[in-house]
Amino acid sequence: MLKRFEVKNFKNFGENFVFDLSKTNAYEFNKNCVIEGLVNKAIIYGYNGVGKSNLGFAIFDLISHITDRQKGVRSYNNYLFAGAQCEMAIFRYTFAVAGGEVYYEYGKSDLETIVYEKLLVNGGDFASIDRRDSSIANINVLGAETLKRDVGDSMISIVQYIKNNVVLDENFDNQCFSSFLSFVDGMLFFRSLDSNHYIGFEQGSSGIQSDIIANGGIDDFERFLNDSGINCKLAVVSGEDGSYIALDFGGKKIRFFDVASQGTKSLALFYYWYKRLKGGDSKVRFLFVDEFDAFYHYSLSIKVIELLTEIKAQVIVTTHNTSVMTNDLLRPDCYFFISGKGIESLSNSTPKELREAHNIEKMYRAGAFGGQ
Repeated sequence: MLKRFEVKNFKNFGENFVFDLSKTNAYEFNKNCVIEGLVNKAIIYGYNGVGKSNLGFAIFDLISHITDRQKGVRSYNNYLFAGAQCEMAIFRYTFAVAGGEVYYEYGKSDLETIVYEKLLVNGGDFASIDRRDSSIANINVLGAETLKRDVGDSMISIVQYIKNNVVLDENFDNQCFSSFLSFVDGMLFFRSLDSNHYIGFEQGSSGIQSDIIANGGIDDFERFLNDSGINCKLAVVSGEDGSYIALDFGGKKIRFFDVASQGTKSLALFYYWYKRLKGGDSKVRFLFVDEFDAFYHYSLSIKVIELLTEIKAQVIVTTHNTSVMTNDLLRPDCYFFISGKGIESLSNSTPKELREAHNIEKMYRAGAFGGQ
């Protein structure tokens, strides 16, 4: 799980920004939202333009250089913080994996150019490189004794270099390193819009409609929509340009995505990814959904959060919808507010002891949590 994340000089984060998922409380309700002292399900609030989306982009920056997964939902023309002269953005991650801890820090001058990297596994120096001084990497990995240390290409991550060129001996540190790589491979970011743009988890992209048809999921998709309050009957129609999903009105069939509302299209995107999220065999380890309910009715937002609390992945979503700010769904240490001053959970934003019976939405709207 992601335990702590820090970023500096990236997009709107000019000063060091800390997102700490280990600052939890001993609540006796909704215990599944916190696992081994770390927030496992979180919802982030904040004013427009404060960095909710950029926090997701920052967390997923490592996808670009240590995996072969989808790299981004848009180009990074404004990668570095524009408010001051800075040579690189700095990212620091702490992961709790396989009973141990992995700390990964690096600096990049743009999306592709790595200035330095530092990887600590269970407190020990596992691997590092600083190309400002030398192209020679420091690698202290059991099984990598004969590996070439000269890694001059600034687009090659020392982590990916070890991953691709070493068969690791079996020990606890190497097990933690492998678990860290598996966790990153299982990270997924998507935005709740009507096009399938995402970061991480998969290579390439498939259309929502073609994916549902190809996997024989039209009946399941219909049930999902009906359970979500969208009463409809669906059919697959074969046309000159291929098969498509249609709304079946008995005597007439109309292309689903031609007439579906923005909210329904957004729900179809969620369904596309939810199929990959649910079940004990899902390989998704970390999920970040930006503006998850931008086009949803409030009752649908609640249902989607209920579905996400049931999956095993660590989940973070952003929203402006306070109807899901309730102790019936999560708990006060799992709701966060981001501002120009940083990010804190509701429980850490007030000296008041918050209890299960409190209406935290009403308290939030009344300004009980400071800067909101």
